[in-house]
Amino acid sequence: MHYDPGQVYQPEADTYLLLDAAQAEVRPGDRVLEVGTGSGLIATELAKVTGVVATEINPHAAMCAHDAGVDVVRCNLIDPIRGRFDLVIFNPPYLPTEPHERIDDWLEYALDGGKTGRAVIERFARDAGSILAPKGRILLLISSLTGRKDVEVLFALQGFSVEVIREDRVEDEVLYVLRIFVR
Repeated sequence: MHYDPGQVYQPEADTYLLLDAAQAEVRPGDRVLEVGTGSGLIATELAKVTGVVATEINPHAAMCAHDAGVDVVRCNLIDPIRGRFDLVIFNPPYLPTEPHERIDDWLEYALDGGKTGRAVIERFARDAGSILAPKGRILLLISSLTGRKDVEVLFALQGFSVEVIREDRVEDEVLYVLRIFVR
């Protein structure tokens, strides 16, 4: 099967900010999971340090990442994933999106964060503890449009601590990389 590059989220400022944070965070021997790998850029770079598995719901992005050499499972978030990971990386769809703004294609899965921008993040926060190893860390990229404090509360309610480790102003928003870990 050939994939449509127009249906794959191409690396942008958010990708590179998360990549920078992930490269500083990853340790040799870490078991790494990238959720929603997109083009596979981050997984490919981290695989130079340690083993990486990735997930992706979009079949075009999964094929793109696979062609880049990423070990990718096509699924929704972490549904079929078993085992524990030392480092989980996720650049979720975080843009607040009204129903009339939806584009109804595969690329939408990378962009549409629901009405608050937190719809996918809420599901991930609820399930993330099931795949995190003891002393494991999550790196999550969000936008000021998503509501940083609201995201911090989502994870705090699941027993996690949250700290901002990177931030960058891009146009009319601030991008944040959060390190999330068990208290």
